[in-house]
Amino acid sequence: MKRSIAALTLALGACAAWAQASPVGVWKTIDDDGKTEKSLVRISEAGGQLSGRIETLFDASKKDSVCDKCSDERKDKRLLGLTILRNVTKQADEDAWAGGEILDPNNGKVYKVRLKPVDGGAKLEVRGYIGMPLLGRTQTWVRVE
Repeated sequence: MKRSIAALTLALGACAAWAQASPVGVWKTIDDDGKTEKSLVRISEAGGQLSGRIETLFDASKKDSVCDKCSDERKDKRLLGLTILRNVTKQADEDAWAGGEILDPNNGKVYKVRLKPVDGGAKLEVRGYIGMPLLGRTQTWVRVE
């Protein structure tokens, strides 16, 4: 009986650790300067693909802003609720998710994206790039939930 309880506890602990190592959840985005909190983005999974949308903007002056620089179907859509991350999938044999895209609503540009949970899933390295992952920039987002 004690062995069954111990095994169950270990299994539940492993599931919780895996869940934290997944990008699914709410993330506080931090600007490239590493200090400025910009927004909260909720990343969710459906059909094996991740997507993320802006839930909160910390700059009160931008709460009613639209993506006026976007060139796709998101043009002139409100930033609040806007999907900025889409079609991201788990990479085989890696602790990373990629294959999708991320939108920078400040300039309307769409980049390829790579997501990698770090610090046991407490942080998320978000790399947007053009062409090869070497040509881009990385932000570190902080898990909120």
